[in-house]
Amino acid sequence: MSSKPQKFPWFIMGLMSSVTFMAILPELLPSGILPQMVEGLGIDHTQVGFLVGIYALATAVFTIPMISLTLAINRKKLLMWLLIGLSISNVLVGLSSSYHFIIICRVVGGICACILWPMIAAYGTRIAPANQHGRAIAVVMAGVTLGISIGVPVLTSIGTLVNWRAPFILIGLLIAIIALLIYLYLPSIEGEKLGKSNSPFTVLKMPSMLIIMTMTSLTVTAHYAVYTYVSLLIESIHFVGGIRLALIIFGIGSAVSVVIFARYIDQYLQTLIVSMLGLGAISMAMFILFSSTNGLAHLAFFLWGVAFGPVVTMFQAAVSKQIESAKDVATSVQSSVFNFSIMIASYVGGRLIVESSIVSVVYFALFLFLCSSVIALLAKRTLG
Repeated sequence: MSSKPQKFPWFIMGLMSSVTFMAILPELLPSGILPQMVEGLGIDHTQVGFLVGIYALATAVFTIPMISLTLAINRKKLLMWLLIGLSISNVLVGLSSSYHFIIICRVVGGICACILWPMIAAYGTRIAPANQHGRAIAVVMAGVTLGISIGVPVLTSIGTLVNWRAPFILIGLLIAIIALLIYLYLPSIEGEKLGKSNSPFTVLKMPSMLIIMTMTSLTVTAHYAVYTYVSLLIESIHFVGGIRLALIIFGIGSAVSVVIFARYIDQYLQTLIVSMLGLGAISMAMFILFSSTNGLAHLAFFLWGVAFGPVVTMFQAAVSKQIESAKDVATSVQSSVFNFSIMIASYVGGRLIVESSIVSVVYFALFLFLCSSVIALLAKRTLG
């Protein structure tokens, strides 16, 4: 008699998705309330951009060593401690008036995030049925897309209408509530010992992993170079509706991509990746060519949102396809590259703005999207 197929654990995956929903918010929030933070803290635009970059830098630098150090710890206990750290760091950012203390809090938050991002995807695959790992990653990481499409616009509105501190404090309180739910409902999964077979160096020797890391770096740098300074882009093109409408349209596009990826990621990973990179390039080209045409500028934000939404999901799914064991370590390598790329994006974007304009950042992003698209088209063996 054949065994009955396992049901997909939707409730558990939904709870894990709420973790990624909240975890993405502090990373992106300064970009949405950049003018308010500039005025409230008495700093310039590049210093707020640095708050995005330093968060990413902390995540990038500490990801691989921290994942290696925490690999043997029970996954549920580790996740709870990480959420507590994120909660406290965000509340302190919201309460502080010192730019330098805020930098320290951002570093602490980045270190917590550097462990959370790679382990949460691997955690999900260890709970889900073996033939639905792609769906598990897509559902867990859907929180990122929903955070972008719902969370960031809502928090940006709060930061605009109330003050920039309120959204950070709210994030901290909501993360504390999710930590309690994790304690009550998430299944306990033991860690694993670090050995030669699951070391970061073994993972990095794989040609397929190097291909995915290259695509990750190009794509993330392209997206975040523009997204970090999205408020300046909106001012430059005189976008009707302002930052709130732009982020809502962007978010709707991101939400559309959640549905597509959850349904088709296990069957059509390469096709989806190539399509998302193509949409990223098209949206940048539209900002360059049709920025003064409001309807097309709005469409460009929608297409960019579709391309942006699944970035974490598609590359972590690609990594998961290469690795049978040590998924935590493999995704930590990918996460480290991801966050180094955010740091590079915020720095290069800031320099291009100082030396030229936000339009030059859009050209830079377009070039990177095209390079990544070519690699994805040629990487059939890796992504197929």
